[in-house]
Amino acid sequence: MKVADIKNDQLKLSGSAKKRGPILAGIGVAFLGLSAGLGSGEWTTFWKSYLFAWMVAVGIALGAMFFVLLQHVTRSGWSISVRRLAEGIAKNLKWMWILFVPILILVLKGNGDLLYQWGNAELMEHDHLLHKKATYLSPTFWSARAVVYLLIWAVVASLYFKWSTSQDRDGDVKWTHKMQKWAPVCMILYAFTQSYAAIDWMMTLQPKWFSTMFPVYFWASTMAGFFASIILLARYLQKTGHIQKSVTTEHYHDLGKWLFGLGVVFWAYIAFSQYMLIWYANLPIETAWYITRQMGGWASISLLLLFGHFLVPFLLLITRWTKRWRCTLPVIAAWMVLMFFVDIYWLVFPVIPEEAIAEASSYNELANLVTSGDVSVGYGFTLLNFTCLFGMLALLCGGTLINLRSCNLVATADPRLDEALHFENA
Repeated sequence: MKVADIKNDQLKLSGSAKKRGPILAGIGVAFLGLSAGLGSGEWTTFWKSYLFAWMVAVGIALGAMFFVLLQHVTRSGWSISVRRLAEGIAKNLKWMWILFVPILILVLKGNGDLLYQWGNAELMEHDHLLHKKATYLSPTFWSARAVVYLLIWAVVASLYFKWSTSQDRDGDVKWTHKMQKWAPVCMILYAFTQSYAAIDWMMTLQPKWFSTMFPVYFWASTMAGFFASIILLARYLQKTGHIQKSVTTEHYHDLGKWLFGLGVVFWAYIAFSQYMLIWYANLPIETAWYITRQMGGWASISLLLLFGHFLVPFLLLITRWTKRWRCTLPVIAAWMVLMFFVDIYWLVFPVIPEEAIAEASSYNELANLVTSGDVSVGYGFTLLNFTCLFGMLALLCGGTLINLRSCNLVATADPRLDEALHFENA
């Protein structure tokens, strides 16, 4: 192992970067407290904004955990230089469950209808389709599943961070073997929990609607959010004098390819596939979800995603040079983070009440009700949307910097580090 290649690199968080973690965490707590104050009297808007912000933050952390597990499943060498950054982001799952507790309390106390239509017991009792889902969507069972998801994520993220940093201290290759051994099992757990969490927390916002592709769509969204975020994190650390030699143009190039492949192209493929199949089948119970996103201001947001999340970044990232220039890739990554926010907002906020869908005899009649203001589709931006999002992101960024203060910024004792340091794209 040619550790000498990075012996003069700054591998410990220092200076302003080291101090910003606790500051950002404090700002995050303050903004969430401000959001709760602003939400007094507007609890439906508050809880929707809170869920949206939570899904953004946890989506990025889940994307990081997937990346870490994948590197061990494939025994990848190129990623050693950036894997610790992903481990630092993923470790936030150790405490992020705390931020979901308010939603659990809301549901268990019988006020779930402020966020989920299935929280309305009368609607669940008298609608025959929803009545069949009553057991699955019972507050107790729904909450129990959430606890299982959050527990698995916290344990896996914590263990992989612990094992990886332990190797930095003793240099024992047993940690690499251990992480590789458990990676396939953890990946399976990740796949099931992430899929059902997407169904439980977002798909059931419109409880009659269903799509077997929705969990994959959410996963593709998290890939866009995570790879854009890790590019920005790596660039920020280098701007502050860290990991100058450990993370090279080749690593940015590969991260850009991941962002392009999963966050742009695969996301568009899944989005189109889901839309095409629902459009072709033309079943009212399925089309209602897309009808909502074609009404009011949501039609413009849908077009923004088409162009901003796919067409524009596709053209920008398809060439290798934009992925290798450190002045262009972070700008594209910042744009993709913004599109990730818009995407999750588009998934969470648009909802047409089940009663309105049932009473309308045609699409035009429903559209007229929306246009006249008699039926709300949840479109509009409020201060709460931004305060909740800023608070969650500040906590995520602060938590990541705090996690990285206790370890090297690169897995310096990994037996494949030399491969990462001398990695070159073809």
